[in-house]
Amino acid sequence: MKNSLETKLGIFVVLVVLAAWAIIETLGGADFFSPGYRLSAEFNTIQDLKVGDHVKMAGVDIGRVEDIELSSNTVDVVMKMKAGTVVKTDSKASVKFTGLMGQNYVAIDFGSDASPQAANGTILESVEQPDLSAIMAKLDSAAGGIQNITKTFSGDKLDNILGPLTDFMKQNSAPITATIANVKNISSQVAAGQGTIGKLIYDEALYNSALTTVSNLQDTASSAKDALAMARSMMSNVSGGQGTIGKLLTDDRLYNSTESSMTNLNSILMKINQGNGTIGKLVNDQEFYKNAKLSLEKLDKAADGLEDTGPMSVLGTMVNNLL
Repeated sequence: MKNSLETKLGIFVVLVVLAAWAIIETLGGADFFSPGYRLSAEFNTIQDLKVGDHVKMAGVDIGRVEDIELSSNTVDVVMKMKAGTVVKTDSKASVKFTGLMGQNYVAIDFGSDASPQAANGTILESVEQPDLSAIMAKLDSAAGGIQNITKTFSGDKLDNILGPLTDFMKQNSAPITATIANVKNISSQVAAGQGTIGKLIYDEALYNSALTTVSNLQDTASSAKDALAMARSMMSNVSGGQGTIGKLLTDDRLYNSTESSMTNLNSILMKINQGNGTIGKLVNDQEFYKNAKLSLEKLDKAADGLEDTGPMSVLGTMVNNLL
């Protein structure tokens, strides 16, 4: 009897220890006694996250949720990380779930290589995940909308929509058939290279003509380019003082010579105006004009006298004058 009681008591103690160990392992209590450091993050909502849930990085378990507390507007989650786990200061924490019915956990990304390692007590930046309940509500609303759409196209409403179209097709079947036949005939002619469109597509003469036109345009453009280059060269020569036009535009000696000639001409005209020199006297001396006029009158009278005298008398007069 004694042995039986001790055996039962021993079995009961073992079962209690195993149950306690299972509960502690489930809640992550074993990690509470292991060395490590603590990080925290603030969330607007943590879904169904509980104390003891896993903390993972790239799917690898690196810690457990140690404490969850409500503050004024956020939820503070304290996580105990395993010793040796490297978390960067710019790593971000988010609450995720393993499946639609799975357990929630905190996911932490790697962060950047240049960032330092997060020390004990560092508060990580959090990333809010969409609420699963809100997603399911939206899906349910979308399903309801699809169902309403299918209802509008079912039964009598579908017949009301397609009925007029069916009647139109029946009433105009002959014209529609003729139109389709014409379209088929036109497409056959185009495929055979007939008509304007067919020739545009298949006739090589049009291509050759277009190619020739383009070549002529290119030659014209080349000629225009050469003419432009020649004009630029001429302008460059003129600017450089080459050639007649260049010298006329750029040579100062021509300007100086012209200026000197104009000065001399002005001086001559002033002398003529003042009555200096032969031309000046001819232009301005009234006495010379009177003498010239008197000489012309005498010459006119002498000519009249010679006209009245005979040739022999004129000859005798000339001989007497010579002797």
